[in-house]
Amino acid sequence: MLPPLLRENANFRRYFLGQAVSLIGDQITLVALPLTAVLALHASPAQMGALTTVALVPNLLFSLHAGSWIDRRGDRRGVMLLTDVGRGILIGTIPVAYAVGHLTWVQLYVVAFGAGTLSVFFYVAYGGFFQAIVRREDYVTASSLSHGTRAFSFFAGASIGGVLVQVFRGPYALVADAFSFLWSAHFLGRIRADDPPSGETHGGVLAGARWIRRNGIIRAELLGVATLNLFNFVFSALYLLYITRSLGVRPATVGVVLGSASVGAVAGSLVAARISRRFGVGPTFIAGCFLFPAPLVLIPAAGGPHGLVVAFLFAAETLSGFGLMLLDILAGSIMAGVIPQPLRSRVSGAFMLVNNGVRPVGTALGGALGTWIGVRTTLWIGTLGALAGLAFLLPSPIRSLREVPEVDPG
Repeated sequence: MLPPLLRENANFRRYFLGQAVSLIGDQITLVALPLTAVLALHASPAQMGALTTVALVPNLLFSLHAGSWIDRRGDRRGVMLLTDVGRGILIGTIPVAYAVGHLTWVQLYVVAFGAGTLSVFFYVAYGGFFQAIVRREDYVTASSLSHGTRAFSFFAGASIGGVLVQVFRGPYALVADAFSFLWSAHFLGRIRADDPPSGETHGGVLAGARWIRRNGIIRAELLGVATLNLFNFVFSALYLLYITRSLGVRPATVGVVLGSASVGAVAGSLVAARISRRFGVGPTFIAGCFLFPAPLVLIPAAGGPHGLVVAFLFAAETLSGFGLMLLDILAGSIMAGVIPQPLRSRVSGAFMLVNNGVRPVGTALGGALGTWIGVRTTLWIGTLGALAGLAFLLPSPIRSLREVPEVDPG
């Protein structure tokens, strides 16, 4: 049986159905695109690093400007639809080029940069479109459903991607992701809701950043989450290296361990709304900011018999996935409630610039620290350092939020 929100809200149901497939397609590409580079173009480590960097750079280059442009233009649904179509076409060029024998590194870099740029515009536009299709009282429930689908896609997409790569070879597996973007565009095109109006024409690209600086709730949320992300990416840069080389975990077991995070994440998405009603929106968000990084201390602490090591890894991934869903669902609900309509895309852009911008910094720092002071010590820094984000959250107004906050015009 469909959840009540999906039965009663046709517009959100259409968005949900489109994204459910698109998110799985994204996870397939996370497996298939690197394998395309390795199997079809014999990538070196430097080329693989460059491919990842090229895909991330648009967050730093375009987040602020995308927010300003979308707020002034309006028609967020149209932007999301066009970016879905554009990403589907870009991804689809890779298997076509491979089939005719003309796949090159230049094309992979162009596709990675182009798809990354369109993704920035999609998610910045979504920051202002969510409120057009979901009522305020349903923000937490809608976020739980969306993030639950994302959690499921982590496991399903990676598993399907692995099978498709094995059966069809890397480049042809990307057809599934190209199709998923067109599927999402189809359902976006069927949504019948008034797009939020365009925002004021003054304020410029920094209007969102200035609003965040003045608002105690979102400022604390950004500082707390960005600190957590910085250290979490220090950790993630070395995580797989450590558990395979230092702990001796075999690749097949690694896949199952990583899948256990999805189990925790799906569980978190199912109970987030209930927990927030019981303890409050703010305390539940802060609990997520603790539960996401804290269990990961079990990984550098793991030792002893192999079975015990694997048990530590399972516990760490499952509990961390649960915390991640509490964090993501409540963070999105708080932002949806408090950010004024005319500034939503600009605030989303400024938020993404900082929150996504610290990620490559974290991976670079993790690699450097792992070289200088050792991998295990760096993992301790990554896990414990992520908890420093609580220093911005505990003294903030977030701690006392019982319900989704009201709009702050700034």
